Order: sequence, then structure tokens, then C-alpha cells
Amino acid sequence: MTGGTRKRGSTWSYYFDLGKVDGKRQKREKGGFKTKKEAETALAKAINEYNNAGAVFTPSEITVSDYLDQWYDLYCKPNLKYSTQVNYLRIIEGHLKPKYGQYRLKAITSAILQEYANSLKLNGLAKSSVVGILSVFGASLDYAVEPMHYLSANPMRYVKFPKIERKPRERIVLTMEDWNRIIERFPAGSRFHIPLMIGFYTGLRISEAFALTWDDIDLEKRELTVNKQVVVRNFGADVRKVIEKKGKKELRSSWYFITPKTQSSSRTVKFGETLYQALKQERTTQMENELKYGEYYTIHVIKKELDEKGNEMQRIVPVQKCLQSALPRVKLVCIAENGQYTSTNTFKHCSRIIHDELLLAFDYHSLRHTHATILIESGADVKDVQTRLGHANIQTTLQTYVHDTEAMANRSVDIFEQAIEQKKLS
Repeated sequence: MTGGTRKRGSTWSYYFDLGKVDGKRQKREKGGFKTKKEAETALAKAINEYNNAGAVFTPSEITVSDYLDQWYDLYCKPNLKYSTQVNYLRIIEGHLKPKYGQYRLKAITSAILQEYANSLKLNGLAKSSVVGILSVFGASLDYAVEPMHYLSANPMRYVKFPKIERKPRERIVLTMEDWNRIIERFPAGSRFHIPLMIGFYTGLRISEAFALTWDDIDLEKRELTVNKQVVVRNFGADVRKVIEKKGKKELRSSWYFITPKTQSSSRTVKFGETLYQALKQERTTQMENELKYGEYYTIHVIKKELDEKGNEMQRIVPVQKCLQSALPRVKLVCIAENGQYTSTNTFKHCSRIIHDELLLAFDYHSLRHTHATILIESGADVKDVQTRLGHANIQTTLQTYVHDTEAMANRSVDIFEQAIEQKKLS
């Protein structure tokens, strides 16, 4: 490839040959350099980039703020789930734009980003927050390199994430005494009884348990099917409008059925006699309550909509029974006496009561932790536990939900002692 420099007026320019298009020679030229050395340096860089990428990089004058908006529209909206979009926008609007929004994108260097990373640590942010902020910024800069060609390289590539000592999150495993106290506080008839029973006896995630409908439950086979999860989100509004509310209640929010968390999350879960009796009684009670409340009973219908990516989702719409609706009805498992939906948000009240009255550090995930731990303590196959919990990776089961309890420690000792005795006899 041939090229050179030349002086035009008071400034220098470079030029070099590209390939031939339709038999005609193509040439790239750029001027405005103050000295011949500057032009020669720029020429070498341009030729190198052309050889490596097939195109000459032209630095963009776009600001970080405008670019992040562009990245969100071109990449995030079509590809990310609603909840991820919300998290990304919170980072963009709450951290990245206030700090670097006015910068030219091309002015962002590794040194600037390293200083920013260190400052996040000094400001006392949690490790997950620091990693989240830097990861979002890094992902956006990757996109600026390819396919946008705004940058020739991602400056985040050379940034060292600060080491932050984080105390491991304490996983709460309920004792049977704890569980009995909880279920006595919320006996059959309480709107929280069935959600608690489902969590304890199946280990479902909170978004899975509160998405259950009666057609997901086969009482005869004593099994339930996890085929969806429930989320709260805005309808008929851009995600940006949610962020602009800054935590204020959004009047246009609703509950939606969406696809399960992962492919392995779709599963069938067996349950035993205790949960069978509880669900059987609950089904009967709900039918009796619907008759008792009559036209004032709350039912739920499904309205199909499309999300930002064009995927189908189902909005759960509550209506009084007296109001006729052409939309298909869905019978939720977790409801109050009058038929109103008991949501994951509603369940926070239950968690507060357990915390304040029973003095237990509890959330719904405690039931999942406890379920898995009891299974492992009792000798259940870890692979079966993985399938039951809906984990894609068995390491998640081992590292997150299998706890080093005293019972496990004693069992390991017993196994070792038995093995030694057998070796002595052989």
C-alpha cells in the first residue's frame, strides 16, 4: 500500500491508496496537520487501521450523553429484558451522564476510567454496584468500537477493577422451629399461607411461585409446572419514563407473565402430602369465596401485548366479576379472600411481620435456601436438587444453596468413620 504526505498552504496532509472499486483507484486523504511529523504519524495509524479493519477510523465528535442514548436505542431496547433495561438506565442516568455526559466520547481514556473506578470504591459503593457501573460503561464502549466505529479501541479494556472486600452475604436457613413459628403466624386462611407453603415445600423462586395458576397444578399427580414468571412493569410507556419518575409510584404499572428466567427454569416439580392437602383446601376455599363475594369478587383476565423487542407478554388485568370481559380469564393461586392478587410486593408485608414480630432475618428466598439445604442434608442427589431448583449449572446449586450446616459436617464425619471401619474389615 502506497502513501505519503504533502504540504498544502500552512498545513500538512496525508494520503494513501485504498483498493480498486469498479476498476477505479480509490484514495484516502486527510489534512489539517501542523507539522509533517504529525501527518506521518497519522498516516501510519490510518494505514494500520485500514489493514486490520478494512476501514479508516474517524474519531466522532459525539458526546458521551448523546452516545449513551444512541447505544440504548440501538442495542439495549431491542436485546435486553425490561428489568435489565431499567437497571442500565439507572446507571446511565444516575452515574455515567452526570459524571461524563458533557465529555466528547473520543476524550474518554483508560486513565480517566481508572480514576473513576477508584473513586467509586472510595465513595463506599458496594462491590456489585461498582462492577455494575463499570460493566455497563464498558459494554457501551465495546459497541462504540464495533459496530459504530466511533472508537478504535475500548479504553475500559485496560482498567483494573478495584478490589473491594465484601463480607459474604449470609444465607438464611430456617430451622424447623423457625418454620413452625412462621406458619403458626400465617395459618390456613391467611393470604400469605399458600405462598409460604409453596416456597418451603418446592423451593420455587418468588417470581415463579406468584406466577402460578391453577392450570399449572395437577393435584392428582401431585406436581406443578413452572412455565412463566411474574414481573411488575409499565405498559404503554418507554422505560425512560420509569426512570424519570425517580422511584415515584407509576400509575401505569401492572403485573405481567413473562418467560421463565432461563431455559432450565421451565420444569415440573413434584410435591408431597403436606402441600397437596394445603393446595386442595385452598382450591375449595377460593371457589367458596367466589360464590360468597358474588359480583364483587375480583377476577383476573389476560391481555396479550408486545414488549420492546416484539416478544409477546401477558398483562394480568384485575376486574370485578360483575364487569363482563371478552379477555380470557386466568385463575391465580396466590390471591386474597376477595380474589385480589397477592403479589411479590404484597408479600413484603409478610416479610416485615416475620422480621419485626418473630425476630427472624427473613425474605422469600430464605424458603428456597432452606428447601435446598434440607434436601442435601438428607442425602438427596445434588443433580436432582439442581433440576428441582431450575439451575442451569450445578455449581450454582453447590456454591449458593448448599450450606455447611452442623448436620452436614456430622454426616461427613459419619461417612468417613464408616469407610474406615469397612477398610479394617476387608
